[in-house]
Amino acid sequence: MPSATIPLESESYYHIYNRGIDGCNLYREINDYKHFLKLYEKYIDPIADTFVWVLMPNHFHLLIRIKSEKEIGIYKNLNSDGSKDSVRFQTQPSVNLSEFEEPDRVGIKKPNPTKHFSHLFNAYSKYINKKYQRTGSLFERPFKRKLVEDETYLRTLVLYIHNNPIHHGFTDIAVDYPWSSYLTCLSVKPTKLKRKDVIEWFDDEANFRFMHQQHVDFMEMDEWLEI
Repeated sequence: MPSATIPLESESYYHIYNRGIDGCNLYREINDYKHFLKLYEKYIDPIADTFVWVLMPNHFHLLIRIKSEKEIGIYKNLNSDGSKDSVRFQTQPSVNLSEFEEPDRVGIKKPNPTKHFSHLFNAYSKYINKKYQRTGSLFERPFKRKLVEDETYLRTLVLYIHNNPIHHGFTDIAVDYPWSSYLTCLSVKPTKLKRKDVIEWFDDEANFRFMHQQHVDFMEMDEWLEI
């Protein structure tokens, strides 16, 4: 069952998802989608690999892998407590250590991925509240996360996420929806998305395309995920 309290452990795969509080829209126009992705790159890319994603008007889904502590590195600052949204992610020394847990030993801080997601949601909420002159929470709390351990579920999750716009009636085919990783998986342009891994889960690009055209039981998946 999904949980909003399980820790995000290094080198583990997770399905991360959340929606607007009371079902409210998270993204109202193109620039809102773009800004969320910009903040995602700033706060999440340093601590997680992203394999699949989709942004829907009132919710999102992510398939990620939390990086090892070695991959993340020992940062003295992740520039994520009071920096402006327009500032790119930096790893320069500073006094802020808010996104790290207490040190295991003097001078060493362990990264806390959950706080990085909190920083992302808080930064985006401030952006939306200011832009649309609203107040209060934007996202449901805490965000949902499910540990992914089964390879069959991993592949099914890819199909579920990419076909989510079809499920909700926004398009008839995944390729026509702009706010997902489907097109990036098929592109040759440089990307941080782990598309090579995703394609390999389906053996090759032809089977990747073919499987996305097959039936996915969304109602069963929604019930199991408690969405």
